[in-house]
Amino acid sequence: MKTIGLLGGMSWESSADYYRLINETIKTKLGGLHSAKCILFSVDFQEIEACQFSNQWDKSADLLAQACLSLEKAGADYIVICTNTMHKVANEIQARISIPILHIAKVTATELKQHTIKRVGLLGTKFTMEEDFYKQIIQDHDIDVIIPNSSERERISSIIYEELCLGQITPQSKKFYLDVIHNLHQQGAQGIILGCTEIGMLIKQVDTTVPLFDTTKIHAVQAALASLEK
Repeated sequence: MKTIGLLGGMSWESSADYYRLINETIKTKLGGLHSAKCILFSVDFQEIEACQFSNQWDKSADLLAQACLSLEKAGADYIVICTNTMHKVANEIQARISIPILHIAKVTATELKQHTIKRVGLLGTKFTMEEDFYKQIIQDHDIDVIIPNSSERERISSIIYEELCLGQITPQSKKFYLDVIHNLHQQGAQGIILGCTEIGMLIKQVDTTVPLFDTTKIHAVQAALASLEK
């Protein structure tokens, strides 16, 4: 079994979900008392969030690359960045380490293709919804990506940072997200990418008939499966 290097803490609530989902997948695949071989480097999200909103992406890339170097030195075989937004600097991190990064958008695109999705809605932070670092990877798989309108994007993102990253779940925010999902579905989205690792805490598949693609679950499951590859 390979050793998974988890770059977590962004936020720690979703990192905990990664750990659970990875180990549940290993248990399902191997049975018995088997669990995943993981090394976790959990960063201080306050530092990373400050870099995001001050447009200091080079500084955040350096902080995360240093963390990944520590994971590599500790014996990790590959890196799982437990957040969607910080894949904005995935290439910069990859250039600094010699082990591969399991990219969240790439495994999500593969999952969408397996479900024959041709048009998908994307929810996440403003960075993820508005910039190309994430959307382009999905589009490169011949999948059209649509995003909420400007005011919806503002509220979606603020809920992530001001509520979900603090572990706060409210009925009002849940209803708002479900309304946005309905709007995107009306615009032709065959499914919705929950493109922030905290959104799955708020919205579940039982809440809507529109197919949801929870990137936390997709990424964690693929991380576990990769550890079993020979």
